Amino acid sequence: MILETEEGIDVVGEASDGASAVALAAELSPQVICMDVQMPGMDGLEATRRIVASGSSAGILVLTTFNRDDYLFDALKAGASGFVLKNATPESIVEAVQVIARGEALLSPDVTRTVIEHLVSGTERPVGRPAPVPELTDLTDREREVLGLLAAGRSNAEIARELYLGEATVKTHVSKILAKLGLRDRIQAVVFGYENGIVVPGIQPPG
Repeated sequence: MILETEEGIDVVGEASDGASAVALAAELSPQVICMDVQMPGMDGLEATRRIVASGSSAGILVLTTFNRDDYLFDALKAGASGFVLKNATPESIVEAVQVIARGEALLSPDVTRTVIEHLVSGTERPVGRPAPVPELTDLTDREREVLGLLAAGRSNAEIARELYLGEATVKTHVSKILAKLGLRDRIQAVVFGYENGIVVPGIQPPG
């Protein structure tokens, strides 16, 4: 296994199905869990829900084949901290684990736009913009702008360029947005954006 030979990473357990993953998460309290969405018995989506509901502090990195794992959106909704394609390079997978271990959300802009668009298109999720979400009234106009771009998969650097702001300023805006909306990380901001019509599939935010 790629991670077993990587310096600084200790593989403390391995599960063959979702139920075992939930049990091992409780027993071993790992920092990061690499979760395969497609597993026998309890799938990775349900396992993710249960691990997050248990109060585990582990970051969950979802492994996906992209085209087949059409419920990745729900895995992120369930509390996963990020995702990586199964055919990614070993270096990318190691980097993904390290990012999650630092307590950050893995949101690669070049993959996020494509994956999220794929997941929300063709589903029964509402396409139009729903009634205003009460929490959004707490955001400033600038924070709403940043949230729209963030939910569309933009990185801090891209948001900074589009809004002519410093990257540190964007980072501050993102932190305030997450705090005001009660969101844990950027992944949840993406989910929030699509669920509440801030970003609509197939429609690019102004920028």
